[in-house]
Amino acid sequence: MSDTANAPVYPERIQTIGVIGAGQMGSGIAHVCSLSGYDVRLQDIAEAALEKSMAGIAQNMDRQVKKERISEADRDSALGRIKTGTGMGLFEDCELVIEAATENEEVKRRILADLCPLLKPEALICSNTSSISITRLAATTDRPERFMGMHFMNPVPLMQLVELIRGIATAEPCFQLVRQVTESLGKTPVAAEDFPAFIVNRILLPMINEAVYTLYEGVGTVEAIDTAMRLGANHPMGPLELADFIGLDTCLSVMHVLYEGLADSKYRPCPLLVKYVEAGWLGRKAGRGFYDYSGDKPVPTR
Repeated sequence: MSDTANAPVYPERIQTIGVIGAGQMGSGIAHVCSLSGYDVRLQDIAEAALEKSMAGIAQNMDRQVKKERISEADRDSALGRIKTGTGMGLFEDCELVIEAATENEEVKRRILADLCPLLKPEALICSNTSSISITRLAATTDRPERFMGMHFMNPVPLMQLVELIRGIATAEPCFQLVRQVTESLGKTPVAAEDFPAFIVNRILLPMINEAVYTLYEGVGTVEAIDTAMRLGANHPMGPLELADFIGLDTCLSVMHVLYEGLADSKYRPCPLLVKYVEAGWLGRKAGRGFYDYSGDKPVPTR
């Protein structure tokens, strides 16, 4: 048999995109894909999460209509292009599936194992992981040459960047197709190598971790640290406010990936960050982190 007969096939065009996980990231990805004209299959194991996601997407699109960024017709047709479901069978007609589940390697590996047998042979898979090895995740699939990282920034509809990460086995046609999709969403792709946390989080999370150390060591209060970085470094939000927005559990998991993957003590997670996560103070989504969000205005918890 010739090599050509065994050569991997690739989709001629991407029309239907699957999204796994209806949390903040998955919802944002479904939002931008449907608005860009793709048919979207949004899957989550919880029906309640899907209902919440669709309500949130509709609300965010309404906001875009009010700001005259999109028309009512754009919104209605985009919402009509999203189909939801709790089973993986939803993805059988997809040319591309983007995994946007929680930042936990074991969870992602189980999802990929369940997903692969249900896909068309030529379908591509991307992971929205913010830190986990693409090469390791790809090795759990039946198509490592058609697997890569596609890391969107949060909130997806507003943020312009998407990091594109090749695993060691990712083939060039896969990379080029995903790059084309990224650009069609109105996003700017940046190629990153498959090193722990890639580019943005490799730089951003140690800065946040250092801000937590600055708080832990009593150099400044929550308010002083955030004000100093907003006004002194011209950051749109302070590092502790940003940590709450990202989720302290996510921040901690990225720091663990950096610390374990690069074996450098400068990436050691701050004990105070660990303590907050152990307390369930995960930031905005939990109503409490470095700030308490129970009142009209966030109040520092330290």
